[in-house]
Amino acid sequence: MVNVRPVTSCWTSPHGRALPAPGARTLVMGVLNVTPDSFSDGGELPTPDAVVSRAGAMLKEGADVLDLGGESTRPEAKPVDATIELMRVLPALEALRKAFPAAPISIDTYKPEVAEAAVKAGADIVNDIWGCTHGLTAEDRHHWKPANLRPSPMAQMVAKLKCPIILMHNRPNKNYEDFWKDVVHDLSLSLMLAQWAGVAREQIWLDPGFGFAKDAPKNLEVLKNLSRITALGFPVLLGTSRKSTIGKVLDNAPATERLEGTAATVVWGIQQGAAMVRLHDLAPMKKFIQMADAIKAGENAKF
Repeated sequence: MVNVRPVTSCWTSPHGRALPAPGARTLVMGVLNVTPDSFSDGGELPTPDAVVSRAGAMLKEGADVLDLGGESTRPEAKPVDATIELMRVLPALEALRKAFPAAPISIDTYKPEVAEAAVKAGADIVNDIWGCTHGLTAEDRHHWKPANLRPSPMAQMVAKLKCPIILMHNRPNKNYEDFWKDVVHDLSLSLMLAQWAGVAREQIWLDPGFGFAKDAPKNLEVLKNLSRITALGFPVLLGTSRKSTIGKVLDNAPATERLEGTAATVVWGIQQGAAMVRLHDLAPMKKFIQMADAIKAGENAKF
């Protein structure tokens, strides 16, 4: 159902901008939320100047990709329409591109029209929390077959833009018949939709969706056995930073006190094959990532 050949070539920006190659070390994605209601940093970046300042700090701290988002995806967050999302992200994106012309930028959106405008404004990558499946019914998801796939507007847009896409695992509910079978089934649908639309294989990454459509035990399960997703043969992005599951494990710690828990998930994820980690707190995570990479390399470690 899914081609599982290892990726042998690197993703490329539609703008010709250099993107960091996965594999030699764990890459880092820095979170830039221009939202008033994100779960741990809502309202912290109210102006383009604030976004540029935070991005500059992240780049100095080792960010390989800047991930710009204009809609909160926390549980029970109120959806916003594309017009509002674009009003939030385009001024920030314009300022980022002016300040950091060489920095790789991803746009965190599931809306094709936002993806199109952002990429045309200089974003390099689309980071889709619905993995090209937004709007599909439960029936479409459960019984899909290659012969009866409906076109995905996001997949078609990404193919048109010739940009990379990160396909995250997500679904409308937390109802699983067989957890791992269902997760792989869902990701296979995302992969099929993207490749069927014409997105090149080397332009595709996967994300296990830690914190999305999963309760705390299932978030821990998807992290424990992340290698089941890396085994699909695509680079994997892991986004656990400050998530509520970490808070629950650490005696209901608030988002501001989940640094050590995030570090543990990052180290574990790297050992399970994550190629990039998405973080709010880059500086304190740098040494954990560096050490985890060295352990993974073993006698081939370089220092």
